[in-house]
Amino acid sequence: MPGSAGRSGGPKPGRRSRRRRGKRLTTVNETSAGGLVVDPARRQAVLIGRLDRHGTLLWSLPKGHIEDGETTEQTAVREVKEETGISAHVLRELGTIDYWFVAERRRVHKTVHHFLLEADGGELSDEDVEVSEVAWVPLTELDTTLAYSDERKLARRARALLAENRVNGR
Repeated sequence: MPGSAGRSGGPKPGRRSRRRRGKRLTTVNETSAGGLVVDPARRQAVLIGRLDRHGTLLWSLPKGHIEDGETTEQTAVREVKEETGISAHVLRELGTIDYWFVAERRRVHKTVHHFLLEADGGELSDEDVEVSEVAWVPLTELDTTLAYSDERKLARRARALLAENRVNGR
């Protein structure tokens, strides 16, 4: 055939084959909890910074895996303390975020339950190995500081609830 010399019948140059090589990824579900910790008197929230694989510092809300026997609220309080050094109590549920990622040859569906928490005390600490930095950030700067759009949306909801004084489950 004219123009077909040298073609092996494989995919066209520059296109990837749709065939999978090797084993399929195992899909797992993970559930975590955390949230937005506020100091209403100072109009600030505590955020954690983590380095991505390119060395860029990304600011986010503290969160972590639920341990056996824990409620999501208990996990949020524990993870906030572990990742930030700040003791806090839950004011109300803020929302749930779910997303997918691939790690260690697994496809992970992660669900994170977020709460609005009020700081009770403690000192900022970045001793958690997963955290590079911890900082108090003015509530008005969360939209420009938080790295992830779904967390920015939760922060806007929290600010609205605080402004309306609707934080105790009302």
